[in-house]
Amino acid sequence: MKQVKLLVVGCGARGMGYAQHATKYPDKAQRVGGADPDDERRNRIGDMGNVAAEFRFRTWQEAAQQPRFADAVMICTQDSMHEGPAVAFAKLGYHILLEKPMAPEPEACKRIVAAVKEAGVYFAVCHVMRYTAYTQKLKKLLDSHVIGDIVSIQHLEPVGYWHQAHSFVRGNWRREDESSPMLLAKSCHDVDWLRYVMGRPCKQIQSFGSLIHFRPENAPAGAGKRCMECPKEIESQCPYSALKIYLRDRFDKGELWWPLDILTLDVTEENLREAIKTGPYGRCVYACDNDVVDNQVVNFFFDNGTTASMTMTAFNEHSGRLTRIFGTRGYIDTDSNVIRVTDFLTDKTQEIDTGVENDGGILSGHGGGDFALMERFVTAVATNDPSLILSGVDDTLESHLMVFAAEKSRVTGTVQSL
Repeated sequence: MKQVKLLVVGCGARGMGYAQHATKYPDKAQRVGGADPDDERRNRIGDMGNVAAEFRFRTWQEAAQQPRFADAVMICTQDSMHEGPAVAFAKLGYHILLEKPMAPEPEACKRIVAAVKEAGVYFAVCHVMRYTAYTQKLKKLLDSHVIGDIVSIQHLEPVGYWHQAHSFVRGNWRREDESSPMLLAKSCHDVDWLRYVMGRPCKQIQSFGSLIHFRPENAPAGAGKRCMECPKEIESQCPYSALKIYLRDRFDKGELWWPLDILTLDVTEENLREAIKTGPYGRCVYACDNDVVDNQVVNFFFDNGTTASMTMTAFNEHSGRLTRIFGTRGYIDTDSNVIRVTDFLTDKTQEIDTGVENDGGILSGHGGGDFALMERFVTAVATNDPSLILSGVDDTLESHLMVFAAEKSRVTGTVQSL
């Protein structure tokens, strides 16, 4: 199998995560270029892959002005910055790995699809939930009719109290106008996964959601605008305190990876304290400019009469998704690792453990989905076999349109048809 040459556009956390595949498996892939306006992040990926200085670009436009010098491009920029590079690199003949979501608007998604199809390049969106060992085992069980025909699905996306505070109150995905709605930014994974597991087109969608808690009026009396300015008696009792989340719960316990490396690439106590003192991640969660929802429910009606419901909420432990699947001959209860299958005929329950050991690296990210995605994409490019890609252009567009319909339903209070 030939070694695949990769260009990384957007060298932040996700770009770095996917780029690690080439570090672990240099015989399969090689990083030959990187583009990012941040010198430190761009050079971190460049140095790891011994990328030549002339192929370290500040913008994707600079990279796109060069004759094609890689087999594939990994586009890991912010949500609203996907369309431009996706269309440009498709026209240049690059195979494309695109971080989810495709784009914040349906028409932009459609333009990406049109460009990819016209160019005839391979295209994979990072719906990593499809690629986990857990999902693949569950899908095989369902396709074998181990619980008969699926009637309905109940799915919980537990964002987690501290993850919500980090990414969606203080972080880059806190505002719809700067990124995208919460359902698209965080849970398009889940909508896509439900469509994949159900295996049927969705016909109608209804959704409700709101921003309940992370609002100025919910701040404790006397709270500071920043966690380091907050009186100790108030800060110590706040579960969303940046000092708790980043220092006491993680750094003090030796957990030096994400999300700490979002605050500073050089994870030291001094650097973390400075970031909390002066940066966006040290703001009080009740004094931010966030507007995305912190809870949302979505109901789906599929073309054969089956149904699904999904709940996204911030107010829980950050853990694996919880799913219940109700069939005509049995029932499945899962926590994204263990699949429990109950047979109605025998009333016996079988447990199947699909867990992946978490080593803090790409092999275990998203239950092993990050690694499996990269492995399949790189192999597809190396062997000219696009069938290895589980999240291709048509499936991804369909699930994105489901998300846009759900958001329209939430905003307008109507049931949306697809």
